[in-house]
Amino acid sequence: MTRTAEGEIVQFDNVGLRYGSDREVLSDVSFTLHPGSFYFLTGASGAGKTSLLRLLYLAQRPSRGMIRMFGTDAITLPRERLPGFRRRIGVVFQDFRLVPHLSAFDNVALPLRVQGVAERDILRPVTDMLEWVQLADRIHALPAQLSGGEQQRVAIARAVIHRPELLVADEPTGNVDPEMAVKLLRLFEALNRIGTTVVVATHDVHLLKRVPDSLIMRLDRGRLSDPTGALRYPPRVRSRSVTAEG
Repeated sequence: MTRTAEGEIVQFDNVGLRYGSDREVLSDVSFTLHPGSFYFLTGASGAGKTSLLRLLYLAQRPSRGMIRMFGTDAITLPRERLPGFRRRIGVVFQDFRLVPHLSAFDNVALPLRVQGVAERDILRPVTDMLEWVQLADRIHALPAQLSGGEQQRVAIARAVIHRPELLVADEPTGNVDPEMAVKLLRLFEALNRIGTTVVVATHDVHLLKRVPDSLIMRLDRGRLSDPTGALRYPPRVRSRSVTAEG
């Protein structure tokens, strides 16, 4: 897959979101995500982080405003084109969403199989990824046989195995110990270095210091603030190749 170094991956313009007749959970949200950048999304519980992520991975349409993704209007995108768009996005869900009847190996392999990758080309990358997240000895285990932290690591491995153009992670280190949290963050950084735009939602302020080049977006009662200037100015992206084969 080829990633371009210019333009934007995502653009939100005055986006609002409400569920039913309740008040807006997101109000007048505007920002641009640039290719190859690393963003942290922070805010107190209930600030709207998960709702914003749902818009990013196309699980939810906004109540108002404009969203462009990969150069296309995502709001008017025909339903038949949604699967192709979603294959360009890796998602780490807060509740994991592993397929219960599939082993750890098969859960991680799922995005590759959906892309049509030949079985002979799946074994090595999936095995290597599970080894990286320290689950080589749990490769045949079903999700119900895994601890919460182990399930979270499988979910992360599944989200990054196909080198998505955009990675969206909702509290990805919430169920792992501090040592594994740092290891997983390094995995996100490695993916970021080959061109993936990364958005990590977290309430853990200690993580923010672990990625020096990251940009911070903060939600407060559904409104976005910009402590690092991430929304006002294009980021200074580290020198890296942004063309990679997926």
